[in-house]
Amino acid sequence: MSATVPVGPATRVTTWSLQALKEAQRPIVMLTAYDFNSARLVETAGVDAVLVGDSLGMTMLGHSSTLPVTMDDMVRATAAVSRACSRVLVVADMPFMSYQAEYTEGVRNAGRLLSEGGAHAVKLEGATADTLALVSGLSGAGIPVMGHIGLTPQSVNALGGYRTQGKGPVTAAQIIADAVMLEEAGAFAVVLECVPAELAARVSDVVSIPTIGIGAGAGCDGQVQVFHDILGLGEFLPRHAARYADLSAEILNAVGSYADDVRDGSFPGDGQTTHLDAETLAEAELLFAAEFGHDHDQCDDHDHEDVAR
Repeated sequence: MSATVPVGPATRVTTWSLQALKEAQRPIVMLTAYDFNSARLVETAGVDAVLVGDSLGMTMLGHSSTLPVTMDDMVRATAAVSRACSRVLVVADMPFMSYQAEYTEGVRNAGRLLSEGGAHAVKLEGATADTLALVSGLSGAGIPVMGHIGLTPQSVNALGGYRTQGKGPVTAAQIIADAVMLEEAGAFAVVLECVPAELAARVSDVVSIPTIGIGAGAGCDGQVQVFHDILGLGEFLPRHAARYADLSAEILNAVGSYADDVRDGSFPGDGQTTHLDAETLAEAELLFAAEFGHDHDQCDDHDHEDVAR
């Protein structure tokens, strides 16, 4: 990367900014972040938007899917990310079962991500009748919504695994229809995950709102990737991701060097140490003996008696 960062716009990015980028045919750059420090680095590097994804279930919490992630998990992570960001658009995922069961609950939970988490928008999966109603209601209430279709990880069990979607004419037509219905319901953008590149490009032409691809080819209006995937923080690399660094190797080397230095006595060195002169230490010992010595001895005597009993 060039040393001249940040490379993105200096003013606050909004949903309208993403729309302007689509209309100007300038690719939108989005990346996940889940904590204060990663969000600070991502914003400084010049992305347009940060997604606080429920993928934190796998990347941060050690789960095998996004399904165990709770609203409290998402609010806490979103608040940390928001505190680090002064420019980018922060979008927070609505986790599994935070909106599927009941409309009012969905509105309330989306509101939490903005009021408690500091997000600027929320993202939710699917385009069922209930989901579309919620998108419309949230948009009307002033909560911007990003849709998510194609491979929807919260429906992984119904989909039969993490598989590319829209490979046949019926399913491809449904994905186009879903994107159109999300736009009509008021979504300001839509994520297309793991769909054929040609289909994603077609969706991007059909809808007027930005499309953000992940595993959907270069024909989308923007791309989103997972922080840990592109930086090599993890053993698994999805097909749709590329590694731009191998930070796992760097961290292993750094921690190993630290452990070696502690064990051989070279850390901490004089540069990491504060010293006290012998006269001051001797005076401190006298003060300690005068103030605490008698009680300390009594305590020791009681301890010895307890042991003897």
